[in-house]
Amino acid sequence: MTRLILLDADRANGSTTSKPRFPDEMIASLRAGGAVIFPTDTLYGLGVDPCSETGLDRLFAAKGRDRGKPIPLLLSEGGQVGRWTRHVPPAASRLMDRFWPGALTLVLPADPGVHPSVTGGGDTVGLRVPDHPVPRALAALLSGAITGTSANRSGNPGAWRSAEEIVQEFTGAVDWVLWGGGAAGDARRDGAGNSPGSTVVRMIDDRPVLLREGVLPFHDIIEFLQRG
Repeated sequence: MTRLILLDADRANGSTTSKPRFPDEMIASLRAGGAVIFPTDTLYGLGVDPCSETGLDRLFAAKGRDRGKPIPLLLSEGGQVGRWTRHVPPAASRLMDRFWPGALTLVLPADPGVHPSVTGGGDTVGLRVPDHPVPRALAALLSGAITGTSANRSGNPGAWRSAEEIVQEFTGAVDWVLWGGGAAGDARRDGAGNSPGSTVVRMIDDRPVLLREGVLPFHDIIEFLQRG
C-alpha cells in the first residue's frame, strides 16, 4: 500500500530553519527497506536508505532503472561527506563551502564501503546537500544520506502536477509519497519536475569536469575556482 502525506508550508518550504517531522511508522519502514518519494529543491526524489540492500532493490524495481547506473545521494549535512568518499580534493571542499546546500552534485572517489548498487559498480559516488529541509531531515534519520535519484520511470519526465499523479504512477511500488506542491509553485522549491535538476560535476583531483548542467551554471563554478 502506498500512503500519501501532504506536507504543510512549514515542512515543504526550503527554509534552513524548518525542521520537518515524520510519522515514526514511516521512518521505521524506511530503515527496514521501504521507499519514499519526496520533494527537493530541484526534482522530486525517490528515496531509500543507501545502506539497505532491500531498499536499493525496491528503488530499482520502482524506477525500472539499469543497475549499471550510479545513484546520487542526498546528505543531511556536509559533515557526512567523509562517510561516503575516500578522498575530498581541496577544490571540492571549496565548492561544498560555496554551493552547499544547493543544486550541485559532486562526484568523488567512493569509500570502499559504499554499496555497489549506489556506485553502479564504479569507483565514484555523487553527493549533494540539498537546499530543502525534507530530504536533509530524512537523511539524518537514516544513515546520514538518502538516495536522490529523480522520481520518474523510464520514458516519464516526472513533471508532477499533483500528488494523485505520483500515487497513480507508483502505487504499490513505494510505501510513502510526501507531497510538497506541484508546478504552480516554485519548481526549485517544490520539486515539481520543471527544474533541470542539479548540476553534476566530477572532480578529477582539483579539476572539475561537467557531467550534466542543471540549475547551477557551470561557468559560475569555474569562475569561483579561478578566483582562488
